[in-house]
Formats: sequence, C-alpha cells, structure tokens
Amino acid sequence: MTQYFQQLDATFSAERPVKRDLARGGSLFAGLNCFEPGQTQAMHTHAGADKFYFVVSGKARIAVGGDIATVETGALIWAPADVPHGVIEVLARTVLLVAIAPPPG
Repeated sequence: MTQYFQQLDATFSAERPVKRDLARGGSLFAGLNCFEPGQTQAMHTHAGADKFYFVVSGKARIAVGGDIATVETGALIWAPADVPHGVIEVLARTVLLVAIAPPPG
C-alpha cells in the first residue's frame, strides 16, 4: 500500500481514549479516536476550523454548542468553527473518524 491507503485499525486503552493521526495535509486533518465505555473528551473548540465526527462503531453522547445527542454507528456530527463540542459519555466501545479543516495547530 502507498501513503494514500490505510487500514483503520482501532486501538483501545482502559486508561484514556486513544487518538491516531491518519492524514494531515495543508487543508485537512483526519484521525481515529477510540473510546472505552465511560470515557469522555472535554468540551473544546477549534478556532477557524470545522470538525466532523463520523461514528464508525459504538454509541456515545456528544455535545455541540448547547445540543447533546446520543449517537450510534453511522451518525455524522458537525461542529462548526469556534463552537464548543466534546464527547460527554461513551456508552459502548466507540470508534470515531474525525476530520478537521483546516488542520489544527
């Protein structure tokens, strides 16, 4: 395989969520975030960058702005630039594909 194709292997840790960078270009970042039940991601923002979460597998409660929803496999979540967002609670082992444009920092 070349750099343009990857196998998305999920890795989990009981201590904390696992983040894996998949790709970083000049205008887009993509990563894989893996959570065990009960884990969270603190509310945060990305200045000037939109973020998408795609639920590859699992179930979690996610917040964007003042909205909180329970999402499952197949859900797409959009956090516009500068809007607080985070994973409130993971309810089942969960894999999120994350994309941010433009890339953070």
